[in-house]
Amino acid sequence: MRSRSDRIRHALSFELLGLALITPLGAWAFDREMHEIGLVALVCATVATGWNYLYNLLFDLWMSRRYGHTRKSLRLRVIHAALFELGLLLGLAPYIAWELGVSLGHALVMDMGFAGFYLVYAFVFNWAYDLIFPVPASRPARG
Repeated sequence: MRSRSDRIRHALSFELLGLALITPLGAWAFDREMHEIGLVALVCATVATGWNYLYNLLFDLWMSRRYGHTRKSLRLRVIHAALFELGLLLGLAPYIAWELGVSLGHALVMDMGFAGFYLVYAFVFNWAYDLIFPVPASRPARG
């Protein structure tokens, strides 16, 4: 499994790069001011950073127990990314509605747009991260 420092590097680099991409794209796509989307994106990124760390740790623990390793197949990568985004979607839509003064339905549509971006981004980022920083080889269990 990955070390704590590696998980922190992963979570922070994921969120910082995502924030740099989503702020101008969100402002353009939703015809809002950069500072409005920037604030929402920053709060959401902060929540997502904690969720990223916890979710990946739990997913890796589950994989380790079920399969004896944490290498993800293409199918597991898709499931991994989709479940991560679903958790954020359900958790962040009420905040977006409140912060931007829009209905929950409108916030959900906006959040689904963000989630669509992050679904693709999470898949590509995590695949690239695993290539750049491979998971260390498993050590044999000590008896």
